[in-house]
Amino acid sequence: MTRINTNVPSLIAQNRLQDSNNSLQESLTRLSTGLRINSGADDPAGLIASEALRSEITGLNKAISNTKRASQIISTADSALGQVSSLLGDIRGLVVEAANSGALSDDEIAANQLQVDSSLEALNRIAQTTTFQGRKLLDGSLDFVSNVGEVASVTDAQIDQANLGATGTVSVDVNITAAAEKAKITSASTAFSASAQANTSFTFGTQTGTLETDIDITTDSSIAAGTEFTFLDSTTKEDGSALAAGDVEAVYDEDTNTVTIRGNGDTATRGDVQTAVDGLDGFTASGATAATVVTFNSSTPADVTLTAVESELTITADTAGYKFNDVTVSFVGGATNDAAYDATAKTLTVTIDNTAPQTAADIAAAIGAAGVGFTAVATNDTAELDFPNTPIEDISTGATGGEILNDDLVFELTGTTGSETFNFKAGANADQIAAAINLVSDATGVTATNTSNSLSFDTSAYGSDSLAAIDIISEGASGSFAASLDSRRNVGSDIVAQINGTSASGKGNTLSLNTATLDLSLSVTEGSTTDFSFNITGGGAKFQLGGSVVSNQQARLGIGSVSTGKLGGTSGRLYELGSGQGKSLANDAAGAAEIVDEVINKVTSLRGRLGAFQATTLESNLVSLNDTVANLQEAESSIRDADFAAESAKLTRAQILVQSGTNVLALANQNPQNVLSLIR
Repeated sequence: MTRINTNVPSLIAQNRLQDSNNSLQESLTRLSTGLRINSGADDPAGLIASEALRSEITGLNKAISNTKRASQIISTADSALGQVSSLLGDIRGLVVEAANSGALSDDEIAANQLQVDSSLEALNRIAQTTTFQGRKLLDGSLDFVSNVGEVASVTDAQIDQANLGATGTVSVDVNITAAAEKAKITSASTAFSASAQANTSFTFGTQTGTLETDIDITTDSSIAAGTEFTFLDSTTKEDGSALAAGDVEAVYDEDTNTVTIRGNGDTATRGDVQTAVDGLDGFTASGATAATVVTFNSSTPADVTLTAVESELTITADTAGYKFNDVTVSFVGGATNDAAYDATAKTLTVTIDNTAPQTAADIAAAIGAAGVGFTAVATNDTAELDFPNTPIEDISTGATGGEILNDDLVFELTGTTGSETFNFKAGANADQIAAAINLVSDATGVTATNTSNSLSFDTSAYGSDSLAAIDIISEGASGSFAASLDSRRNVGSDIVAQINGTSASGKGNTLSLNTATLDLSLSVTEGSTTDFSFNITGGGAKFQLGGSVVSNQQARLGIGSVSTGKLGGTSGRLYELGSGQGKSLANDAAGAAEIVDEVINKVTSLRGRLGAFQATTLESNLVSLNDTVANLQEAESSIRDADFAAESAKLTRAQILVQSGTNVLALANQNPQNVLSLIR
């Protein structure tokens, strides 16, 4: 049907041409922008997905930039810490050199101290001047803030990393289930002889006898036993001079231990004899019937041999044990009987009254009354001691107190830091053995303690690295030391604890934990079993390592101060090595070495931790972020970018369709002219 008013073919051609023009315009737009999606109408879902990917890519690109910046900060800190390590090495060398005090003069040691002081100043300067874009890195401002310092049982703490989460704080609860222990070997008291009261004694003798039935003769201890009295009728004395009639002479010959009594005629009396004998040193005569005549001429009196009488004085320590072994008892003269004890010199000085002969009971009473820890007992107290005419040599208690080795002993003691061989003779006591071991404890790492003759050999160090071993090289047949040991080798044990419910690693008295959210180490007092808690409330260097601002895409790293006031540990702080301080080279080189060694370990550990963070966390994060960005960009490109091959084909098709549509529309517009042929 042919119509004029409504040209339906033309309308259809116009619609098709409009569609072709739209397709041509779309292809031109995509080819000119390179994007498949140029407006929401192009692909609403694709637009949403691509915009989300674009946002994520932008965040990840910033995370890459943050990671590179963090790596630069760590590199700056590590470079400064390298110089710190160098200075600490120099200080360590100066300390070791200064310990050679036998070869160095005081001036040389003072010169070393000046170098140490200069190095300490340099360390403080590094702590204050190491910066990155104005932020100080090693002054402690990047360390974590916590109240762990308020915990009495914590001697040292180092918080390396902590995730403080959305609240900005984290609680740390430490539950200790087993304390660290030293390596320990114990010897029983059976290693030594039984305890007794140390004692010693001496004897002194006198003599008694009777002359002429009633002249009683007594000697003091200066006169040898068995003295013989001989009576002679003589007109001359011992020296050849005349002896008057009725006179009596008494002469003592020490070599022959005889007393010769000479009388001239029968006119001398017993009183004269008594007087002559009583005048001899060491002799006392009494009791004679003074007027009775002694007949020297007609009937010479019989010879008499004196009878010996001995007294004994036994001195005994009030307290049993080896502390009173080998005590020297020395006798001196004085105005009164007395006693004094010098525990350091182990000498008991007994003063004997030398103004008159003394009995054993007199001396024993004086020793007891002096209260010097010794008691004396007199036996057969009939003799008298004439001191100092009869000197008394020093006597000793010897090993009578017991508690000594029964035989010679040689053993090697091995500890955490070294070994040493000890050689003890029979008679050595527990204190002497302990003293010998403690003298070289710095070389072996083992100290000895004597408790009632039970020796305990303990390492100074705690934990599984501590070792105590005793190797018996030789012991006499009568010895019992080896049999008294509870073991020959013992190893210590590490502390066992949980931190926030997670098993912590123990090393001696130090706990450490390394998880994704918390990395720290804590040192507690030796052998502590006290549970404790503390809070980490802030601080640390926070690095944004991911594209989302959430705690699991962040890392907080603690970088402590390297100033001399902060560097140190259980042995002390580094500033103590300065002039006039307790651990200066002149005051305590050994203590200074311990501090420096501990500080070197800490700085080395810090450098290692920073290096590990840089090499693993940062570099791996950088690689991961770059890979993720590349994948996301590929995904975003697949959604949003135009496929030029496909769009070029669509453009060609659209161009052809537009051209053909235009021709068809022209033909459709000519169709109404055919109506004219009908009305001609």
